[in-house]
Amino acid sequence: MLNDMSGDWLVYRDLAIALSAGLLIGVERGWTMRDERKGARVAGIRTFGLIAGLGGLVALIAESLSLIIAAILLAGMVTMISFSHIKTIHEPDGRSITNFVVSLLALCLGLLAGSGYPALAMAGAAIVAALLSMRSELHGLLGKLGSTDIKVMIRFALIALAVLPFLPNRDFGPYDAWNLQQLWLVVILVTGLSFAGYVANRIFGESHGTVVTAVIGGAYSSTAVTAALAQRMRGDDSNRRTLSAGIALASAVMYVRVLLLTLILADFAFVPLAMIIAPAALVAAIIGLLLLRRSGAAKSDESVETRNPIRLLPAFFFALTVAVMSLAARWAEAKFGSSGIAYLTLIMGSLDVDAAIITLGGLPEGTILSNLAGFVLAMTVLANMIFKAGVAGITAGWKNGRSAVAALAASSLVLAIAGLLSFVALDIRF
Repeated sequence: MLNDMSGDWLVYRDLAIALSAGLLIGVERGWTMRDERKGARVAGIRTFGLIAGLGGLVALIAESLSLIIAAILLAGMVTMISFSHIKTIHEPDGRSITNFVVSLLALCLGLLAGSGYPALAMAGAAIVAALLSMRSELHGLLGKLGSTDIKVMIRFALIALAVLPFLPNRDFGPYDAWNLQQLWLVVILVTGLSFAGYVANRIFGESHGTVVTAVIGGAYSSTAVTAALAQRMRGDDSNRRTLSAGIALASAVMYVRVLLLTLILADFAFVPLAMIIAPAALVAAIIGLLLLRRSGAAKSDESVETRNPIRLLPAFFFALTVAVMSLAARWAEAKFGSSGIAYLTLIMGSLDVDAAIITLGGLPEGTILSNLAGFVLAMTVLANMIFKAGVAGITAGWKNGRSAVAALAASSLVLAIAGLLSFVALDIRF
């Protein structure tokens, strides 16, 4: 008897959620079309609720009574919805086709709830209602997009959605070093940060000026920001301190980004890494703010032109690089223990800090000590900072770029000292 009561309760719950999902969509549709003339709307709050509720009943009938009866009812409902929208299908505002699609969505969500997936149905209804309510905002955003923005979004969609579902989630290869799905997940994470920085750059860059755009750009490529600003220093005598401030602040953001990636992907190394690079990040931020204050020009109408962050070939190359490093790390661990991994990560991570973080995060637990891992990652960051100082000095010239080089050098010096103190205090051994 208790089981029967429990089964009845689940049926009532699913039907109620099916009805609620339709009502939620109906509320949005009713509010959006509240100024329409009487009789112009094909469906309103009650109709959308009933459509979804009928979908729930059809699913229940298909499961408990007859698939044939359920199919007849479903076909009749789809036919009725289709005919009810034929009269208004050519309206210039296009609302009729939207309501037609939304009506079918409400029916499908009702079917989903009645089939035993009420949470998914309610979540789907919330997403549909949110998208419908954002019509003006989405159209406004679309008007601001250029061809480059569309390409960036499509490329990120390819990386994040079109590849991952087809990759196997199992270890294979020499030393079981590779897992294609995990490799691609970290690629999605890194390119996702790049995509977020690009979007923020497009939205806020022009209105907030060079420095804010440089800080945003530092979230995905502080090296690219350094190169772009250093190039401008050659012919901009009046704005060099502002440009130098942007380079310093972009590097400060880079430190935060490295810490965030380490916390997500290799959390065992986060605390020792934070102890080493936090002082350097603070110095970079303070110097950047002081240069900005002395420049007297915190705003500018010109934004920094950073490279397109979502490029397919570099993404594939990054995945290949991580795979090679993962195999090399497993080989080094098998041959030389944790010291082999440390040396290998330090050498290869100097070229790509993200790849070093990902490699350490993909190692089996206990393969390398946390203190050693944090120290090695900090040294890869130091190598990257020295490289950026060289880029700034060579691109801008010593006379023009000395402020930027000095800012990067000061942060690098603090990082080197903190690394040395950590090396001695924690008795780190390779």
